[in-house]
Amino acid sequence: MNINIGRPYEEAIRRIIDKGYAGNQTEVIRQAILAYERMIEEEELMLVHRGVSIEMGEALAGTTPLTSLDEMKRLITK
Repeated sequence: MNINIGRPYEEAIRRIIDKGYAGNQTEVIRQAILAYERMIEEEELMLVHRGVSIEMGEALAGTTPLTSLDEMKRLITK
């Protein structure tokens, strides 16, 4: 595959290689993709945590009706 990513990105790749973090352009791109994937996963986890925190806050404040585990089981098995 041959891609044109532009001069600033090519220079960044070169600096990464020069610092010894990767041996070639392909390694830099692979590392960047994996790092981006981890960043997305961390952001998703943070959003889920934030949502759960909001729901727990509402439940503890009494603004959200609660359902027991037994009731949920009954609803699912209907």
